Amino acid sequence: MLRYFHASPELLARRKNEESLGLHIHKKEKPKGKFVKREKKTQPPVEAPYVPKLKRTSKSLQEKTVEIFDGMTIVELAKRTGEGIAALQDVLINVGESVDSEFHPLSIDIAELIAMEVGASVKRIHANEGTEIVPRPPVVTVMGHVDHGKTSLLDALRQTSVAAKEAGGITQHLGAFIVSMPSGASITFLDTPGHAAFSAMRARGAAVTDIVVLVVAADDGVMPQTLEAIAHAKAANVPIVVAVNKCDKPAANPERVKIQLASEGLLLEDMGGDIQVVEVSAIKKTGLDNLEEALLLQSEVMNLKSRVDGPAQAYVVEARLDKGRGSLATAIVKAGTLVCGQHVVVGSEWGRIRAIRDMVGKLIERATPAMPVEIEGLKGLPMAGDDIIVVQSEERARMLSAGRKKKFEKDRLLTISDGRAEALELSEEVPQRAEMPIIVKADVQGTVQAVTDALKTLNSPQVFVNVVHVGVGPVSQSDVDRAQACGACIVGFNVKNPASSVRMAATQASVKILMHCVIYHLLEDIGNMIVDKAPGTFETQVAGEAEVLSIFELKGKSKAKGGDAKIAGCRVTDGCVSKSSIMRLLRSGEVVFEGSCTSLKQEKHDVEKVGKGNECGLVLCNCDNFQVGDIVQCLDQVVRKPKFISSESGAVRIEC
Repeated sequence: MLRYFHASPELLARRKNEESLGLHIHKKEKPKGKFVKREKKTQPPVEAPYVPKLKRTSKSLQEKTVEIFDGMTIVELAKRTGEGIAALQDVLINVGESVDSEFHPLSIDIAELIAMEVGASVKRIHANEGTEIVPRPPVVTVMGHVDHGKTSLLDALRQTSVAAKEAGGITQHLGAFIVSMPSGASITFLDTPGHAAFSAMRARGAAVTDIVVLVVAADDGVMPQTLEAIAHAKAANVPIVVAVNKCDKPAANPERVKIQLASEGLLLEDMGGDIQVVEVSAIKKTGLDNLEEALLLQSEVMNLKSRVDGPAQAYVVEARLDKGRGSLATAIVKAGTLVCGQHVVVGSEWGRIRAIRDMVGKLIERATPAMPVEIEGLKGLPMAGDDIIVVQSEERARMLSAGRKKKFEKDRLLTISDGRAEALELSEEVPQRAEMPIIVKADVQGTVQAVTDALKTLNSPQVFVNVVHVGVGPVSQSDVDRAQACGACIVGFNVKNPASSVRMAATQASVKILMHCVIYHLLEDIGNMIVDKAPGTFETQVAGEAEVLSIFELKGKSKAKGGDAKIAGCRVTDGCVSKSSIMRLLRSGEVVFEGSCTSLKQEKHDVEKVGKGNECGLVLCNCDNFQVGDIVQCLDQVVRKPKFISSESGAVRIEC
């Protein structure tokens, strides 16, 4: 038998009454335990802003420079790089090193490898504790404006004639040599170029020097490169000794030079400052003793000392390729002793020193501080401005060189990608430019960099100078093939003329080869090529003007062509009026109409042009609002090419 239980309205009302009277009614208790079904909360979720996880960009790591030293621990390196200790330990295992703990001291080479692996740039800090510190000769850099007599002054000091052998009579390399003074002291001199294109060379000279000799011509005064040399010396925090040259000339005025230098912020001794001023003449060889005395006094005040034992630290001044000896680097030793047979890392290149030569070309076994030498034995050509460090073994040299090359390539690709992103952002606003690809070959690495920088200054809104490849040495067949592939021209600076086979291949491939020995002529030729390649800008010019003398009405035109036409009888007052050009109608200096010309007649004959002084009749399209005295201008569209401008200081630019 089935039973049915129904809750009738009467039963529900009875239960409510019993509850109101306080009677206990048995209710089913909810089960307790972890298997109880949880009730879903219907409250709305709390709104919170989304905070993305911060990620370190590769660009920030690229810009970060970490100071490292010998004996630093992983903990300290992790603090400086901002990376975790575990990540640095993984890198340490990858480079083949193992340490007991994170407090184990690391060698400076391993610390650099770890820092480069995580994307940070490094700066080596060398300690001089526990080493032999002895006085050393000063390193003096001669700087100044082009043709102010820097090389002639050094020739007078060392009794040579370098300036007479240089192309164009101007210095285009950075030279280093030792001059023994009559007093017995020796001074290391660096001769820097004065032309505007060699700014990077002057900056390298100021970075390695102790004293800057600022050469100013007494008859010319302070010039742009003089101011730049002062800026380089101040940036490197190097004391300055001023040499006022060419005092033997009739137009010499040393006092005017002193006033100009004082106005540029140099506190001269004559005016209560500490900068020595010496008046010299390189041709007459007068005042050289005073210059020597000033330099030795300045070096004595600076108390120049350096360690002579331990691994050497050196600075590459220049680098070049030799056909028989390979890659050669001119360097100045800053500290320690550079010994033949050591393994070195120079920038991203490495090698074992096969030979050391002094600046006369004599083979020597070791190089001491402040000594300019030429080393050979490098596997590749380093960059001018690289540091030379001595490592313990060939394996360590290979590993450090590979790490630096990897870091350099990563930074280069990052720079290219950033440049392309900026170009895409600006592409909507900047008009498209014609591209001029160039391949640069020069005799030394520093000259390659200087010529490349000078060519990039010729960029203009219409033509983009793209240096697609640079190299040291003469123009070869591979350069011609590369130029043919990208449509470039080849610039050879201070190199030997290419072989006849290379010349013939370039002629067949329609590749232009420009050979120069003087920077002036090179920039002038490239500037003229840029002007020819530039598309130019379209401008509207007034080709002629005519004055309205009388107005004639022409009746009887067909209805299909409209109503009556008005003919303006004019006299050409300037230039010529052409029927195919755009006409502009002016009244009291204001533009009334601008449009095409439908008819131009002279003495009832249809003509294309009417010259100055002749009378004509013209009809403008959709314009019959002529008045006597109006001016009709004939407009022509012309292409305006940019101009190549060279200043007296040697600076060049393209003016659009």
